[in-house]
Amino acid sequence: MKLIIAIVQDKDSNRLSNQFIEANVRATKLSTTGGFLRSGNTTFMIGIEDERVDTVLAMIKETSHARDQFMTPPVNLDVTMDGASAYPVEVQVGGATVFVLPIEQFHQF
Repeated sequence: MKLIIAIVQDKDSNRLSNQFIEANVRATKLSTTGGFLRSGNTTFMIGIEDERVDTVLAMIKETSHARDQFMTPPVNLDVTMDGASAYPVEVQVGGATVFVLPIEQFHQF
């Protein structure tokens, strides 16, 4: 058994959740926040048999896309303002962060 912890952007979570249901993958879905932009994420916790890990990872990779987004950097009042910090910058967000951990015991009551 393995525990897969997958953190995906909220925009991708419903589609991924539907894929899990179709593939009979039981997942616990948690609403989380974090990352560079402090944006909404969804964390899936999945207890899965060793032989199905690659299938689940393929679903996550196929569904969770990186995308470019514009953001305005925070203003630092300690630094002299040169005007450059007021302009939005393009950053890459999305994709997935995935951890695969060994499970010593798994119980479902």
